[in-house]
Amino acid sequence: MSDFGPSSTTDDVLAGLDLSGRRAVITGASTGLGEETARALAAHGASITLAVRDVARGNAAADRIRASVPHADLEVGVLELASLASVRAFAADFLSRHSTIDMLINNAGIMACPQSTTVDGFELQFGTNHLGHFLLSVLLAPALVAGAPSRLVSLSSYGHVSSDVDLDDWNFERTAYDPFRAYGRAKTANALLAVGFQRRYGDRGVQAFSVHPGGIRTELGRHMTPEMSALIAERAAKRAGFGWKTIPQGAATSVWAATAAELDGHGGAYLEDCHVSAVTEEKYPTEGVRAYALDGARADALWELSERLVGLA
Repeated sequence: MSDFGPSSTTDDVLAGLDLSGRRAVITGASTGLGEETARALAAHGASITLAVRDVARGNAAADRIRASVPHADLEVGVLELASLASVRAFAADFLSRHSTIDMLINNAGIMACPQSTTVDGFELQFGTNHLGHFLLSVLLAPALVAGAPSRLVSLSSYGHVSSDVDLDDWNFERTAYDPFRAYGRAKTANALLAVGFQRRYGDRGVQAFSVHPGGIRTELGRHMTPEMSALIAERAAKRAGFGWKTIPQGAATSVWAATAAELDGHGGAYLEDCHVSAVTEEKYPTEGVRAYALDGARADALWELSERLVGLA
């Protein structure tokens, strides 16, 4: 699909592109992959809305970006994905000031946290990683349609291979909670969001993709105990060719998903290393995506459930 690969960086992917006049909304943009995604797109002329939990940290990220990209057009907005009220407030404020979006990059996420719930009572990883982004995406969909051709990018993960979504027990009310299983469910949901969004908005000029950024050491792993980290290392060792990426390498597939012309016509795909992934059922695959994470019927069922849970149906 491209001349890029696992070692490519955001600057490699965007070389020669002029994104002037285009606006990107990026969640979790105060650090790590989100900040780098914002920096790279801003460096090529895009206007960026940094959607962050903490305004002070968001402003600090904006200052760091401006230090390397003096002409950067940035704004910071408050978004707490674990609160549906906050998602609605962010969307309403954004739409009061902007009529179009060219790129919505659902980058924020949490991983392997202790069992807890969102403000609205949903299991924390499913509620934050999926439901918050689902509601945000639906509320901002009119702006994506108005900005068409546009892109939605949903950050999934290799972690999706550990579990399909559970449409009957999303809150672990009947299943013993396991932080990695919960993460796997949420990351599968992120992939299915792209599939579902493509099915609903693809014919209106919006293409949606899910992305596995690779293994990167970021704040995503802040909840993991030493035992969890050891387990991750053990699983990684079983994957031939696994290697840690830098943050610019990890964000490369996100910006490729948001901008690459060669992806036209491939909406709904799961991407990694700046390529469209093939379906795999290997236990510890080097690369690839589980079939259940691309299943249209599964995506529709999750969409309908999500609409009910967030109060859209």
